Amino acid sequence: MAAHRKPRRRSAGGNTARTAWTIALAGAATATGFDGTGHAEPQLTPAQVKAKVDKLYQEAEAATEKYNGAKEQADAGRQRIRNLQDQAARKTEKLNSAREALGSMAAAQYRDGGLDPALQLALSEDPDRYLDGAEFAERAGNRQASSVASVRKQLREIEQLRGAAQVELTSLKSRQAELKRHKKTITGKLDSARDLLTRLTAEEQARLGDRATRSSTGARDSLASPGSAAAQAPNARAAAAVSYAYAKLGSPYVWGATGPNAFDCSGLTQAAYREAGVSLPRTTYAQIDAGRRVSRSELRPGDLVFFYSGISHVGLYIGNGQMIHAPNPSAPVRVAPLDEMPFAGATRVA
Repeated sequence: MAAHRKPRRRSAGGNTARTAWTIALAGAATATGFDGTGHAEPQLTPAQVKAKVDKLYQEAEAATEKYNGAKEQADAGRQRIRNLQDQAARKTEKLNSAREALGSMAAAQYRDGGLDPALQLALSEDPDRYLDGAEFAERAGNRQASSVASVRKQLREIEQLRGAAQVELTSLKSRQAELKRHKKTITGKLDSARDLLTRLTAEEQARLGDRATRSSTGARDSLASPGSAAAQAPNARAAAAVSYAYAKLGSPYVWGATGPNAFDCSGLTQAAYREAGVSLPRTTYAQIDAGRRVSRSELRPGDLVFFYSGISHVGLYIGNGQMIHAPNPSAPVRVAPLDEMPFAGATRVA
């Protein structure tokens, strides 16, 4: 008979240690910090939250400018496709007229007792196949050969237009996919910023908002009137852009918007100069090359001022070291000092 051993008792301490270790592992696996590391992030102060939110907004705006560039190219691609389709339609109409003329010629030949083989095949369902045979053109008379050659040329042109339209369509699909990627990046950054802000109490959020409002109000109060700022502009178009920007103070920031009631940063400057009769590109990194570069010491009202190393933000200079810009979703179009962000350059477009 087999001997029975008494089961060894597990110590309470060992079981507790293993349980604690399991809980620790689970916590490490599930805790996700803001930067994606595998540990829980400590409680952030309001200042730390604001710093991270500001960084997210800046990253979202950089993605917004890429989105704007892709959208501009996609819109241009759609217009090129429409133009190619219009050209193809006009040439097809012209081709049909040419084939009708060949038909009249064929009818006359038939009444005279015969139909030239060239015309028979030119009027067939697949005239291009016929036209590839040079011997048929040679057998036609001079007038017929010229008509057939014209049909052949028009067929080739139509096929080229259709091919070009297909290339544009493929490019457009690529741009649309790019738009979706940038949109996903933007919304992800903005969602993360909103999530961070929910960590603050209502009172803390209000304090941050009040601080931004006081900064904007103080900057605005230190300026001369809109008319005085416009008067200091180098020309009438720059003055008109400044006046437009002043009129839009308080308008909401909406990424991708170009007015008249909401703007992103490059949308505001584009709209301001559009009002002044100047056409600007859509994106910050294109707008900086839309005029003559000027140094910070040379700035005049109406100059475009750019920020960050990637040229991802732009404002409209209004004098006294201040600008009007559309900052981010947390603040409307407002006056701010140039020193609010890292200065990258300036351009005079008018």
